[in-house]
Amino acid sequence: MVETQYRFRDDEPVADPAVTVDAFGEQTNAAAVRLETGDDARALLPFLERIRLVEVEFPSFGDGRGYTAARILREAGYKGELRAIGAVFVDQLSHLRRCGFDSFAPNTPLDPQDAENAFNRWPHVYQATGDGRQPIWARRHPGGRHG
Repeated sequence: MVETQYRFRDDEPVADPAVTVDAFGEQTNAAAVRLETGDDARALLPFLERIRLVEVEFPSFGDGRGYTAARILREAGYKGELRAIGAVFVDQLSHLRRCGFDSFAPNTPLDPQDAENAFNRWPHVYQATGDGRQPIWARRHPGGRHG
């Protein structure tokens, strides 16, 4: 199991190890799944109600497929824990949160002060986010259009 450094959820952490996407379909009791490089998050959409944890692998700093996987899952209604694992760096934290990640397990532990600064860097956002923050246009025009 991956060591989680930051978690922004109130529920109990999933104690079960995550299984691969291929193994998940065959294990009806699995509650945690790992999206590895090249896996398609859409394969999990029929199972969102039973999944409590999705670990999304980041193999390198420049590989952005995990951001897409997070948006696909959150926009499809996934409410469980979404954990970024692997090559996760402080520069990415605010953007990962915006895509819907709510826990982080980097290969190399992040400096706590740097991480806090990154999580709090931009309190307001311009686009809709996966972390539930309201965009500035929606604050200015409650119940209206942003154009």
